[in-house]
Amino acid sequence: MRASSALLAALAAAQVGYGRLPGRRGPASTRGLVGLMLATSAAEAVQARGLRRGALPVAAAGALGFAAELAGVATGRPFGRYHYSGQLGPRVGGVPLLAAAAWAMMARPAWVVAGLLTRRSTARIPVAAGALTAWDVFLDPRMAREGYWTWPEGGHYEGVPASNFLGWWLTGLGVFAVWSRLDGDDHPAVDGDGALALYAWTWAGETFANALLWRRPRVAAAGAAAMGAFAAPALWQRVRAALGTTSGAA
Repeated sequence: MRASSALLAALAAAQVGYGRLPGRRGPASTRGLVGLMLATSAAEAVQARGLRRGALPVAAAGALGFAAELAGVATGRPFGRYHYSGQLGPRVGGVPLLAAAAWAMMARPAWVVAGLLTRRSTARIPVAAGALTAWDVFLDPRMAREGYWTWPEGGHYEGVPASNFLGWWLTGLGVFAVWSRLDGDDHPAVDGDGALALYAWTWAGETFANALLWRRPRVAAAGAAAMGAFAAPALWQRVRAALGTTSGAA
């Protein structure tokens, strides 16, 4: 079994256990889950694209996302005004170092999904930014509710302002503009199955957990629709590509 596949299986098991924890999930379990998800995504990227083309874009995504978080905490732009608690570990400029992982660990899955939907680089960049932002429709309400960060002025969606999602998309544009320079000639239908699986699992798992375990139907519906708008057609395109390959071989 490939290391990334083993890590994805371990991640799925850990997330199922995490979702069933009673009451609030502690910071240690949250930090551990983030670390495991980052390891899964990074291992998949390296196995699919090699060390340089796999690891470098993931690292760049984390660095650019962290820089945007520093600006966001200091100025309120581009996400709106928010601040982190100390629960996610050591901070620099008010931003936990672990925040970089959120941008790094879902960047390649979003890039692969976008590549299955369009091969034009000018279109793939904003689509990938949208796929990444769609994940935050699940992430932000849960993490804010559990006290990892706070929006002092609130917002219409589970206390989160719309500016947050615009900020994610704008930051994503920068992340994937750089990604396209570092590894823009990948072939998602050939070397992207692991990343697609991680995106699809996150979509399904978050929907299930919010709907049935955490009793948050609004988040379940919104996140399912947001991530599903990218995951479902990407899965369909991958199935079509597989069927076309099979037909051609026959």
